[in-house]
Parts: sequence; C-alpha cells; structure tokens
Amino acid sequence: MIHPLTELFIRDLQRLKLEIECYRDDVNLWKIENSIKNSGGNLCLHLIGNLKTYIGNGLGGTSYVRQRDFEFAGKNVERSVLYKGIDETIELVRLGLSGIKPEAMVQNFPMVIWEKETGMEFTLLHLYGHLNYHLGQINYHRRMLEA
Repeated sequence: MIHPLTELFIRDLQRLKLEIECYRDDVNLWKIENSIKNSGGNLCLHLIGNLKTYIGNGLGGTSYVRQRDFEFAGKNVERSVLYKGIDETIELVRLGLSGIKPEAMVQNFPMVIWEKETGMEFTLLHLYGHLNYHLGQINYHRRMLEA
C-alpha cells in the first residue's frame, strides 16, 4: 500500500503546484470574500505545514517547525516560496513514506495527532484525504474568483 500511496501523494502535490500556477492574478490567490474563510494561498501553506509536520517529522524524522497560525493568517507570500514549499513537501513525503516497513502499517502512527493514538494506515489515509479535500477547495476557489 505504501508505493501507491506515495505515488498518489506526489501526484496530488504536483496538482497543488499546478493549481497555484493557474491563478492568473496574485490578488485572487490571497482573496477571501463572503463566506470563504481561507484563500487558495493559505490552504496551500496549510497543506505544506500539515504534511511537513506529520509525514516529514513523524515519519521522516525531520525537524520542521510548524507555524500553523501563519498558514491561515499569512498573506502575499511569493509564488516562488509556495512552489519551493511544495517541492520540499514532495521530497519529505517521499522520504517519510519510503521508510515505512510493511509490518509498520498495522502499528500506530508515531505521533498523536488527535486525542488518542491512531493506526498508521488510518492516519496516512486521513492525511491523503485531507490533501485532496483542500486541493478541491483551492480549485473551486480559483475558478470562482477567476471565472
């Protein structure tokens, strides 16, 4: 399961980069209005922070320090910084998932993310679903603002 999951994470992180590239106007990348609470740029920062924390630190043993508040409050971050963050995340996902032995899939994830321990398989599927949930939001956000 690790190999296909790795391919899916990488594929969809590359799609994240493409979604950010597709914004024609930098202003729209950071725009929120009406009931939209998070901009495409902030969701991108959030996905980077989330995966660098849980897969990079949790599985890859990196020392990334998450700035969760900035993920949602930061504005006008250069696209080149977002692209670099996505590329780094792809490498951390590749590194973190490559170290998982098949027998580890039935063990608990090495970090407690919620209030109690969760299984490796469940947590990885949750993280992948979380990536896709926000990827869809970014796509919709861009299309709505730049229609």
